[in-house]
Amino acid sequence: MFSAVLAGPRVTVHLIRRLFASVLEAAETVPRIAAALDEVRATLRHLERLLSYVAEELPELADQLDRIRARVDGLEERSREHAGRE
Repeated sequence: MFSAVLAGPRVTVHLIRRLFASVLEAAETVPRIAAALDEVRATLRHLERLLSYVAEELPELADQLDRIRARVDGLEERSREHAGRE
C-alpha cells in the first residue's frame, strides 16, 4: 500500500523531468532554426537580385533574337534567289 501512495508523486516527478528535457531540447533547436532561416533569407535575396537582372536583360535578349531571326531570314531569301538563278 505504501508503494501505491508513492506511485503518484513518482509519476509526477517523472513527467516533470520529461517535460523539462523536452523544453531543453526545444530550446537547443532554436539557434539551428534561426540559422536555417537566415540562410533562406539570404537565398531569397540572391534570387531577387538574379530575377531583377534577368528582368532587365530580357528585353535586350529578345531584341537581339529578333535581329538574328531577321538576318537568318535574309540569308535564306538570298539563298533561294541564288538557287533560283541557277
